[in-house]
Amino acid sequence: MSRTTRPATLAVVLAFAVVALQALLVPLFAGPAAHLAPRDLPLAVAGPQPAADQFAARLTASRPGAFDVRVVSNADAAIRNREVYGAVVIGAGGASLHVASAASPTVATLLTQATAELGQGAPVPVVDVVPTDAGDPRGAGLGAAFLPMAMTALLAGILTFLLIKRRSARVLALTTFAVAAGLAGAAVQQYWLDVVPGDYWAVAGVLALFSLAVSAAVAGLGALFDRAGIALGAATIFLVGNALSAVSAAPQLLPQPWGAVGQCLPIGAGATLLRSVAYFGGNGGGVAVMVLGAYAIGGLILVVAGRRGTVRAMAQAAAAGEETRREPALAS
Repeated sequence: MSRTTRPATLAVVLAFAVVALQALLVPLFAGPAAHLAPRDLPLAVAGPQPAADQFAARLTASRPGAFDVRVVSNADAAIRNREVYGAVVIGAGGASLHVASAASPTVATLLTQATAELGQGAPVPVVDVVPTDAGDPRGAGLGAAFLPMAMTALLAGILTFLLIKRRSARVLALTTFAVAAGLAGAAVQQYWLDVVPGDYWAVAGVLALFSLAVSAAVAGLGALFDRAGIALGAATIFLVGNALSAVSAAPQLLPQPWGAVGQCLPIGAGATLLRSVAYFGGNGGGVAVMVLGAYAIGGLILVVAGRRGTVRAMAQAAAAGEETRREPALAS
């Protein structure tokens, strides 16, 4: 292959590689969003027996696979504990729908539409048990804030690996970043934008744990696999994690198993935990804490155990290069 054809061939291969990447990314993001629908969405029915049991059975039969219907004695308690997204409450005056728009405005709207026939032509009364914050009535601000938080955490992990060569200093950089990101992120979202309610320190703790989970995981993969690890972390945690996070919807609305997969990645788990802490007193956030903690602790362990990009690895590489240069000289 001549020198003139090599750049042209590389240009064509690069163009097709980028197009192939685009062909994978478009369905990754657009596919789940285009097929939002309830899939075993937790929904409660409350009311006198046997009316509640009959209605639950009728709802399950009319929408098979859509709702995970359960009969409860206290609908509002089940919603506040994040056991269900909403509840149909049967009373003497008819049925009403109780929702929690703070859990997911999308789900609240979907449930309102799905139960409209209960009123037999009349609007079904809707009670918002846990509404969104007054500063973010549509619940869009909380979800939108996760993209820049994830981007900066990803950047912190990459820069920590590339610019800091001592493992102890990497751990210090990651933990310092996480604490600062949590404090600053909570201050911006609560006091500046007014999109997240709840206790400031609890919200800051969630954002700090999320920031550490992302940055430590990326830096840890870099320490283990070098730059290939950075690429793996960015693709999995950021690209795939963002597409499957269901931040603005709910994991039960995504095609399965992708909704569950998204909750096993930091962005999905972080959004779930933030909603739980900000609106529900931490209820429903236990699994998300374990997921984020696993990424944070696992990432820090890899940072300490991995030697790629460290001073020691660089010294070993330099010594190996020097030995290679000496061998021809000795042979001559």
